[in-house]
Amino acid sequence: MTFSDLFGLTLEALRMHRLRYGLSALAITVGVAAVVLLASIGEGTRRYIMGQMTQFGTTLVAVYPGKLETRGMPGLMGAGTRKLTMDDARLLARIPGVVGAVPTAYGSSLVRWGARGRRVMVYGATSDVPTVWSMHVANGRFIPKMEFDRASPVVVLGPKLKRELFGDANALGEIVRIAETRFRVIGVMEQKGQFLGFDLDDTAFIPVASALQLFNKLEADEVDLLSASNDAIDSVGARATALLKERHQGVVDFTIYTQKESQGMVDRILGVIAGVVTGIAAISLLVGAIGIMTIMWIVVQERVGEIGLAKAIGATRGQILVWYLFESAVTAAGGGIAGLLIGLAGGWTLSHSVPGLSSATSPLIVVEAIAMALVVGIGAGVAPALRAASMDPVEALRAE
Repeated sequence: MTFSDLFGLTLEALRMHRLRYGLSALAITVGVAAVVLLASIGEGTRRYIMGQMTQFGTTLVAVYPGKLETRGMPGLMGAGTRKLTMDDARLLARIPGVVGAVPTAYGSSLVRWGARGRRVMVYGATSDVPTVWSMHVANGRFIPKMEFDRASPVVVLGPKLKRELFGDANALGEIVRIAETRFRVIGVMEQKGQFLGFDLDDTAFIPVASALQLFNKLEADEVDLLSASNDAIDSVGARATALLKERHQGVVDFTIYTQKESQGMVDRILGVIAGVVTGIAAISLLVGAIGIMTIMWIVVQERVGEIGLAKAIGATRGQILVWYLFESAVTAAGGGIAGLLIGLAGGWTLSHSVPGLSSATSPLIVVEAIAMALVVGIGAGVAPALRAASMDPVEALRAE
């Protein structure tokens, strides 16, 4: 029995009983489609989140006031939380392995130029922003290097804010009012886009000391440190923890996040989602396997005479076994390919119809989906194929 004979017999069987084989492959289709669709959305979401997290670089160490375990988000721990002082920021910037430090104080304020005004987020920062946050100036210059506690009436505008206030006119050297304080525009940032829903282009940057005065604050809302390399992140985090614990009388009233921890948290969350998806797919594939095994068992019962005749004219036990395993595998593969196409189409449709939802299908997912369908199909067909292969040709023809 050649491969062409095997393929021909299988196609003829599928053609004669299209509905039967189609229904047995349906559960495989559902399982594979669920895996591909949810895995594609999960991968797209992971890439989106990682892209958002790493657009400021991959070696950031962020220090927030308050313990995250108390409640809420970092920086929103309540009035009793001890803040981060400029002295804390200065000492953190001197930690070995730190190549840049940005203590920040931020708030929302009205920025006006002439008759035009726009309420935006105003960030108090330092000259290290281009290095630490990977945000660069398109025109002019950024905040000059100065002591953290020195105020200066200069401002750098985000590109969207500049466009809304000045249009196509040159903004450099112009005076804008933030709240009721005058600031001179010294630069316009390059376009950065959005970060977790915040428009980074619709912002203004002023010296951190000026922001503390503007928003009537005494301490920084956070301090961002840039470590020299990925290998230095852990040591920078450990040294920052030890330094602040010593300065805060042994009390850990701060939270330190590294990029590695944030990425690990995202991976753990997506891992749980992947486990749920795997469970759903496993149930569907189990149902599909039972369906294929049942159908193949019926097929063997109906073809007793055909099996006896094939053996009588020289077909070996191995050939009969391969024949029915191949038929089972083709049934499952058909369901798997249909599920793959449905999953890909569903992911594409959702990513183009739901704002903010992305879909990305890796080649590994495609290979795994088809391999999973084949394994299920072959596994489900083993018992019926063994029964067909073990039939005695004389008994089989007599039964017929």
